[in-house]
Amino acid sequence: MAEKLKIIPLGGLNEIGKNMTVIEYKDDIIVIDCGMGFPDDDMYGIDVVIPDYSYLIQNQTRIRGIFLTHGHEDHIGALPYVLRDIDAPIYTTRMTAGLVELKLAEYDLLSTTRIYTCEAGDVIRAGVFQVEFIHTNHSIADAVAFAIRTPLGTLIHTGDWKIDPTPISGGMIDLARLGELGREGVLALMCDSTNVERPGYTKSESTVGSSFDALFKGCEERIIVTTFASNVDRIQQVINVAARYGRKVAVSGRSMENALKVSTKLGYMKIPEGVLVDLNQIKSLPKEKICIITTGSQGEAMSALSRIAYSSHRQIEIQPGDKIILSASAIPGNEHAIGNVINELYRKGAEVINERNRDLHVSGHACQQELKILHALVKPKFFIPVHGEQRHLRIHARLAQEMGMRPDHIVVTDIGHIIELTPKSIRLGGTVTSGRILVDGYGVGDVGSVVLRDRKRLAEDGMIVVVVTMSAENHAVLSGPEIITRGFIYVKESEELMEEVRQLAAQVIQQAKPNADWATIKSDVKRELSNFLFRKARRSPMILPVIMEV
Repeated sequence: MAEKLKIIPLGGLNEIGKNMTVIEYKDDIIVIDCGMGFPDDDMYGIDVVIPDYSYLIQNQTRIRGIFLTHGHEDHIGALPYVLRDIDAPIYTTRMTAGLVELKLAEYDLLSTTRIYTCEAGDVIRAGVFQVEFIHTNHSIADAVAFAIRTPLGTLIHTGDWKIDPTPISGGMIDLARLGELGREGVLALMCDSTNVERPGYTKSESTVGSSFDALFKGCEERIIVTTFASNVDRIQQVINVAARYGRKVAVSGRSMENALKVSTKLGYMKIPEGVLVDLNQIKSLPKEKICIITTGSQGEAMSALSRIAYSSHRQIEIQPGDKIILSASAIPGNEHAIGNVINELYRKGAEVINERNRDLHVSGHACQQELKILHALVKPKFFIPVHGEQRHLRIHARLAQEMGMRPDHIVVTDIGHIIELTPKSIRLGGTVTSGRILVDGYGVGDVGSVVLRDRKRLAEDGMIVVVVTMSAENHAVLSGPEIITRGFIYVKESEELMEEVRQLAAQVIQQAKPNADWATIKSDVKRELSNFLFRKARRSPMILPVIMEV
């Protein structure tokens, strides 16, 4: 039986985020990206969502390397968790390596992790695989695609990309190399689908600079700019414009400070001498000489911009007339949080300018015409759309068909499904364990569906605690029951209902059989109170009976 090349997505399909793809041939495995996702609104208390990497733990002796396309959290954010269980070398570009090192240092994993820095054009041998780094454009420096040579043919994984003919740094995407690979023959293409719904081309990052110039020119107020900390080119443009108009620049937000530290150290950002100042110095400067760059473009609760808006930032307070520039688009689901922050800024007298008013943000992902160019250059035999929700994957599959690809040469699938490739065929095989692991504080995977259900119930209906003291000898009630509520109703306004609850609890306890164990009594109290409260108030609070034995 002929050997098959296996591609196993563990994240990044039917979702935006937690990108992770396994490529496997015989006894060798490589992993492309190791990202995290953000929790849904109903994941109460969850900080981060990461892919279920059980398959990697089971096969860790076969892993030859983790290859990272770029330094965004949805591609590197799961590394601190995965590397606790898996010892594998990391191969990536300098900027991404710098961000990974900062992240791993926070988790005391840096000294035990092997990180190898690569440049576009480098080829790394990992078992039977040869992985070539190909320069691309994205909204972070040093993004790459991978050409992966396997015994059965060449795979191309694009990572996140676009075509930017006038990038701020690093040069245009290496379309020539992708065209060469296409002429040599590409077995399969895995391509970013994020912007497949958008016609035309994605604008160049350099178009944002002219918008900044127009906003800074002649402005007599303090300017605060918020953007993604990882968008080094955007931050560079803000600094350049601020220096042009004689403004000092201060940064606020831990991730922004880290990005600045890494990018300047590695030479990806050049700050004119004397422009950057400490945040504590801004009070001594006139407002027309100040530019502050902050995190918080997505309205995150503890971000610098949110703390500034709600007057909880220790060093920055909004002044009437401040010009706030939001240089980022809203990630789906964050619109409400961003709206709240904008409203608060307006309430304090600031002027807020976002991408609706001017060209203040461009995407880092390819639109339809760029995707067509790539398909035409690479000419893959088989195609697997990745990095998108179901609609993105389906539309991208249709685009590939418009470019002449046969429908049976395209696979749209889900995480955990094994894609089996031979030189002549592509098909779905079995499945592996997949899904999501929820991270809550220091706990990784210890919050499951039952805990989330309880948290949801507590958030929606509150809790009632029934406390009673009983004799161990004859089950006589010595005191109580006492009723304590949290998040259910305000007791003083519902004393009558609470008294009924107390009496019903007392009745159930008194009617218990003399030989009944505590668990049975608790279960009876829970059941009767639940039924009563649903009939009376149409609510289903969590009920916790507590029996103290004396």
